[in-house]
Amino acid sequence: VGNRAVLACPSRSNTAMVMWKISTKVGVLCTVGYRADLNKTDKINCSDSVDWKFRPDQDLALEIQQVEIADEGNYTCKAVATYGNFIQTYHLTVLVPPRLILSCDDHGNPVCEAATGKPAAQISWVLESNSTPKEEGHDNGTVTVLSKFTAHGTSVINTTCIVSHPAGNLSKSIVC
Repeated sequence: VGNRAVLACPSRSNTAMVMWKISTKVGVLCTVGYRADLNKTDKINCSDSVDWKFRPDQDLALEIQQVEIADEGNYTCKAVATYGNFIQTYHLTVLVPPRLILSCDDHGNPVCEAATGKPAAQISWVLESNSTPKEEGHDNGTVTVLSKFTAHGTSVINTTCIVSHPAGNLSKSIVC
């Protein structure tokens, strides 16, 4: 989320026509096309952030300026050239890094929250805990994971929450 994505299309010399067909998970169908004989480009039902990376007569790559969750889906490039037709399909998966929130509950127990990540994050503690994380799904496809540290019969002065996620790992310590 928020980064730029560039999807390459197989380019050959003498490309006559190129069409990117985009089908997102949220149901948006978008088409980006180019005809060499007319030197004409066309965009139908696409967001402003989706366009050619450069001029299509030089590079057939598609660029998404700032990727959003709604951009997740299938991207297919079809190029028609003298030597035949070429197809390249991508499945774009959007990762959303979670926010790490570490606090103390009313009983002095550390509580770790990996908020609104995609996919769901994994939470662990530096000192072993028998906590069972709870997940809450959101309408936009993100997930919040909550874990409460429970000590094994000893009082804990300082503990560290570790959040593992494909978009990056986070850790934070707290004294409750």
